[in-house]
Parts: sequence; structure tokens; C-alpha cells
Amino acid sequence: MIRDRRPAPASERDSGLADEAEGFLLAYAHHDQAQREAEELCARMPWLTTAQAEELTGHYVRRRLDVTRDLLLTTALRAGQLRREYEARYASLRRALLKRHAAGVCAVLVCVGGASGLARPFTR
Repeated sequence: MIRDRRPAPASERDSGLADEAEGFLLAYAHHDQAQREAEELCARMPWLTTAQAEELTGHYVRRRLDVTRDLLLTTALRAGQLRREYEARYASLRRALLKRHAAGVCAVLVCVGGASGLARPFTR
């Protein structure tokens, strides 16, 4: 089996690049926010040495980014679950609607056939 190896359309590449850039900017913003919070925390503890403040800042930033990553992953997983649930529900509703329409069309055809069968003796 030979696979089609054409490059992705420009719109898909642009979208992927935009998503990647957005992710990078989001990660940078979270890192910057965590850094500011850590520095504010260390500023409230004037007894820390410079080395202790740097260590605390580094630990805080790493931990904060871990928590943020976990939250984002959990949110993404839940979004995927909800999407699958909604798609399944939509497909089931669509099938039910199709069945109802098919039953309605069949009923109309039966009525038309019956009416034409009843009308046949009167037209002779």
C-alpha cells in the first residue's frame, strides 16, 4: 500500500504553527507570572540570603509550572472526553431523526399508494 505523501495544505501548516506559537506564548506567560510571584514571596522574607532566595524562587517556579501543566493536561483530557460524548450523542440523535424521517416518508408513500389504489376504480 502506497501512502500519499503530499505536504499538508498551507492552511493546516499555518494553523499548526499558530497553535505552537500560542502554546509557547502561554507557557512563557505562566513562567513569567510564576517568577513574579516567587520574587514577591522572597521580598516578604528579607532574612533570606541571595542563594536561598534564588533556590526558593527556582523551586516555586518549577512547582507552579508543574501544577499548571497538570491542570492544563487534565482540562485537555476532559475536553476530549466531552467532545467524544457530545459527538456520540449527536450521532445518536441524527440516526433517530433519520429513522423518523424515513418512517414519515414511508407513511406518506403508503398513503399515496393507498389513495391511488382507492381512486383507480373511480377513474375507469
